[in-house]
Amino acid sequence: MKYIQQFLIIMIISFLGELLTLLPLPIPASVYGLLILLISLFTGIIKLKDVEDVADWLILIMPILFVPSTVSLMNVTEELVANLIVIIIVLIVGTVVVMGVTGKVAQAMILRKEKQHE
Repeated sequence: MKYIQQFLIIMIISFLGELLTLLPLPIPASVYGLLILLISLFTGIIKLKDVEDVADWLILIMPILFVPSTVSLMNVTEELVANLIVIIIVLIVGTVVVMGVTGKVAQAMILRKEKQHE
């Protein structure tokens, strides 16, 4: 029963995210749902223990959820090959940017922690 309750909480938040897509903003429903969940967790409206087990399970099966979209790429192979150079450039630039931002954030967090200990 606990898992059904946790899954229901996540589904309600996802539904609220879907409702928010009625706003005239170009934001996907999943992003709205994640923001609602994040705010709910930070404010204590939802406790982590109320969704943790099902969230862990969803993260565990996440690779399986990507199978249908990956298989659908077989339908657009010609377009992918035609844009291969652009795709590779975007992947390289995106990877470098993510690595750089992650490094800077990690450094800032380490410096803040060191200042707190002093």
